[in-house]
Amino acid sequence: ALSAQTEAPFYEEWWFLLVMALSSLILILLVVFALVLHGQSKKYKSCNAGKTISNVEESVTLDNGGFTALELNSRHLNI
Repeated sequence: ALSAQTEAPFYEEWWFLLVMALSSLILILLVVFALVLHGQSKKYKSCNAGKTISNVEESVTLDNGGFTALELNSRHLNI
């Protein structure tokens, strides 16, 4: 008489489950990384509008030879 036992399917083996878990983890990390980069690029795109305004402010010539007077220059700091 032959035994009726059959091998377990490959998708129930420990190595297959480990490979699937690691693959899923890598995929999730890639998606999170892509979302973070996408969010940061949107943040820097909104900062570009402020950058053009600062360029306009820098092109303005002032009475004191083009240099802005800082309020700290008029104060005497105790060191």
